[in-house]
Amino acid sequence: MRVESQPGERKGLMGARTDLERRYPWALRLYGLLAVLVWFTMGEGTILVHGKPVALRLIPLLVIGGFALRTVVARQADRIRRSEQEGRKAGDENSRPESLQGEFRKQG
Repeated sequence: MRVESQPGERKGLMGARTDLERRYPWALRLYGLLAVLVWFTMGEGTILVHGKPVALRLIPLLVIGGFALRTVVARQADRIRRSEQEGRKAGDENSRPESLQGEFRKQG
């Protein structure tokens, strides 16, 4: 019995992409769109933070920037996890942190 692939399914290297990698470019675009909307819709008021005036529109921009940074870090962590898993499946001893620690113990 032959199993047919779905029309939207990609094969090869592109098929190995995770859900996070597919959504990543769209997430960054939406963060950028939100930042532009905040910039043009927020007033030019200021508030005092530790005695210094800060533009009111910078506060939501910092929050959006924090979410964007979190997204970038999550993608990098996912890439590292996947590369470690692929290294373990291939039996590559140099990709495992335990093997490196074992080498240091042998030398010391």
